[in-house]
Amino acid sequence: MATIGQVAERVDDTELETRELVDARGAVQDAKRSRNLNTLSVCLLVLTILAVFYTLYFTSDIVLPFVLAGVLNLLLSGPMRFLHLRLHIPKPLAALMLIIALFGVVGGIGAAISVPASGWISKAPQSLPALQQKLSFLNKPIHAVEDGMKKLQSLMDQTSAPGPGIRTVAVQQSNNSGLTSVGSTILVGTRAFLGQLFSMLLMLFFLLYEGDSLLRRFVEIMPTWADKRRAVQIASEIERNVSLYLATITVMNLLVGALNFLQCWLLGVPNPLLWGVVAFLLNYIPIIGPFTGIVVYFFVGLFVFPSALHALVPPAIYFGIHLMEGETITPLLLAKRFTLNPVLVMASLLFWDWLWGIPGAFLSVPLLAVFKIVCDHVESLTMIGHIVGGPQTKKKGRIRSALPFSSSVK
Repeated sequence: MATIGQVAERVDDTELETRELVDARGAVQDAKRSRNLNTLSVCLLVLTILAVFYTLYFTSDIVLPFVLAGVLNLLLSGPMRFLHLRLHIPKPLAALMLIIALFGVVGGIGAAISVPASGWISKAPQSLPALQQKLSFLNKPIHAVEDGMKKLQSLMDQTSAPGPGIRTVAVQQSNNSGLTSVGSTILVGTRAFLGQLFSMLLMLFFLLYEGDSLLRRFVEIMPTWADKRRAVQIASEIERNVSLYLATITVMNLLVGALNFLQCWLLGVPNPLLWGVVAFLLNYIPIIGPFTGIVVYFFVGLFVFPSALHALVPPAIYFGIHLMEGETITPLLLAKRFTLNPVLVMASLLFWDWLWGIPGAFLSVPLLAVFKIVCDHVESLTMIGHIVGGPQTKKKGRIRSALPFSSSVK
């Protein structure tokens, strides 16, 4: 028979096994609960991001002027401090002077190129026969593609033909109603543009005038000293890096516009100022802008020069200028501060262009840079910031970026 001590030992062993089993079950339940919470957090994050994008899409008339004003405020913050701190000009007057100067430059350029642009548009229909003759070597490939499209369309029509007893009704619209709708669309679009422009200028004035005090009050409500310090670091780095980027590419785009103005003037292209301004504006849009410029300059060459071979000269020079600026000079100027993954730059460009159109394309790189700076200062997002891009620094325990800077994007 077992002694009392042996029985007690068996009871203790049983209790220990029971506790271990309960602890194991509790650990499994905690792991399941943690996985469920992580899944729920990810789902909530995805829904929040979709809700934000949905809101940005349908409130673009309100949000877009404010975002443009914020980006322009970053560009003009340096001149604003110079006027206020160095020249002792009152803030409201300094902000008004900068806005008037900006509006004057944009308005002057628009007035200078509006007449030549309208002249080219009016002459385009008359030049189409000559353009078709110069591109006659493309007739056979184009006809082959058209024949293939017609065959494909006929097959689709046969598969989607209406059944017996179903009548199709053709609706004709008069030309007058079409012209009226086009005119009303242009009028509504002009009114909306002027409204957004006024909102942007008004918001820009108040950001230049009270932007520093707004940031100061935002920092004051932070709960801890570390949060205050992080907010100041994020704001100062955004202002420093984005303003440096905008100022650098503006100067480089002016150089690109001036060189293309010079090449058009030397080649005898009419209205060289117009094409210099076109090159200046297109260079703000990464990747797609230069390709669009090549196509535009090729068609300008077709309108001006007698053959398609001569028409290749302006786009070739344009491409050489862009290659020298985009792959050599600008990367050297921005190498230590501004390096972004070109794949994500392209994705940002396509996304913001879909969301907000041409203004979104202009804003795609600054917004991506702001996102990267925020990720770099938030511990849970540092991995995302590293993927977006950054300067190639050597640190222990971290893998150095294998991308050469030539792949960085303006």
